[in-house]
Amino acid sequence: MQPLAAPLAPEPRPRPEPRRIGWRLYAIPLLLVITALTVFNVSRQPADTALAAGTVPAPQTGTSSTAISVGEAPPGSTFDKRLPSAELPAGAPLPGPGKGTWHVVPGTSGQVGTGKLTTYSVEVEDGFTPSGGDAAFAQMVQQTLSNPKSWIGGGKIAVRRVDSARPDLHIRLASQQTTRGKSVCGFDIPYDTSCRIGDAVYLNDARWELGAVSFQGNMLLYQQYAINHEVGHFFGNGHVACGQNGALAPVMMQQTLSTSDNDLAELTTQNPQGLVIPHDGKVCQPNPWPFPLADQGR
Repeated sequence: MQPLAAPLAPEPRPRPEPRRIGWRLYAIPLLLVITALTVFNVSRQPADTALAAGTVPAPQTGTSSTAISVGEAPPGSTFDKRLPSAELPAGAPLPGPGKGTWHVVPGTSGQVGTGKLTTYSVEVEDGFTPSGGDAAFAQMVQQTLSNPKSWIGGGKIAVRRVDSARPDLHIRLASQQTTRGKSVCGFDIPYDTSCRIGDAVYLNDARWELGAVSFQGNMLLYQQYAINHEVGHFFGNGHVACGQNGALAPVMMQQTLSTSDNDLAELTTQNPQGLVIPHDGKVCQPNPWPFPLADQGR
């Protein structure tokens, strides 16, 4: 609606025109005030938010380009909604924290599988004792990787456990606090995960003790999955989506977070990982093995 016109009034008598003062006389003090306020506000911002226009902060991953962290979720990213299937199940109090250093669990095995040989050691973080002890953890790792349904089932990989100082692969059980650290898996996405960094796999003790919602309390299957999934990253495998609705999930699906493509699509849309998971409604069944039929990879 337009404003109503003002009533007519007698024309005012002309007044002498005042001497005009240049606009710069007003603008310069105003600009000085604005500049001072801007400097004050920027100085009060945290260092990671007081950025110059057009600059982007580099994510703090704690790893170099030659030791990339690969796990369930990328470090240096955020997730602004809750994903119920990714929540850590409730359970007994967790041991820890550890010291961030590692000791090798004694024990060796013969070679299993054919193809290129990978030697591995089993290690536990110093300063905390996992439920069941070091030996039980090492036994689970060795039995899992020696199973023909594991990576040796494809006929191209052989593994052998060693307890020397220089294996090809270190498989480490880490306390929840250490795993959440920036130099390991991180916790920018607020869910406990495991990861692979360079020649080391870090299995999060929180998940080792409590599992994942997708596995419905089956700790044996979850522990086998965690081993095979992270070792799969060491063998060069990336994340994948659910292949067929209702079928067994591929072992490289992020089953710790969900076996639903829709759930994982929500996560990866906000945190790109080089894989676009579709909102296709597919839901897989939890599966810990690369080759669940044992001979399907040959």
